[in-house]
This record gives sequence, C-alpha cells and structure tokens, in this order.
Amino acid sequence: MLTVVLIVNALIALLCLYVAWQVWNLRRVLANVADTLISVERNTYAVLHGAPNAITTGQRGTRQLRKQYRQLQTQLQRAEQVLGLLSLGQTVWRRRSTVVRRFKP
Repeated sequence: MLTVVLIVNALIALLCLYVAWQVWNLRRVLANVADTLISVERNTYAVLHGAPNAITTGQRGTRQLRKQYRQLQTQLQRAEQVLGLLSLGQTVWRRRSTVVRRFKP
C-alpha cells in the first residue's frame, strides 16, 4: 500500500513539474511577444508621429496646386480665344488678299 501511495505521489509530482515547466515556457513566450509588441509600437510611433503634419502640409500643397491649375485653365482659355481670333483674322486676310489680286487690273 505504501508503494502505491509513493508511486501515485511521484506521478502527481511529475505531473505538477510538467505543468510548472509548461507555464514557465508560456511565460517566456508571452514575455517575448510583449517585448516584440512594445518594439513594434515604438517603431510605429516613430514612423507615424510626424504623419499628421505631413498630411496637413500635403493638403495645403494640393489646395495651392488646384488653385494654380484653375488659374492656368483660365489663362489657357483666353490664349485659345486669342489664337482663334488670330486664325480667323489670318483666314479673312488671306481671302481678302486673294480677292484683291483677282480684281486688280
């Protein structure tokens, strides 16, 4: 009977030792995961810390470019109108010159 109690006690002790070893390994793994997450968080913060200012600067730049683009579109329309008038004037001038040459004696 004493032998059975000692064997059961030894098995319980081995089982508890195995569980303690698994808990120890789990603690190590969780500590490594926590360290990795802290490192990732620090790196992410370092990278994204200046992002709001950069985004605001980009938005301002985009707004200015859109304004300049609208101004350039207006200038382009005016230039196209002037070129259209010059082309029309040139066409009229050529026709007038041709008509004048035909009727000159």
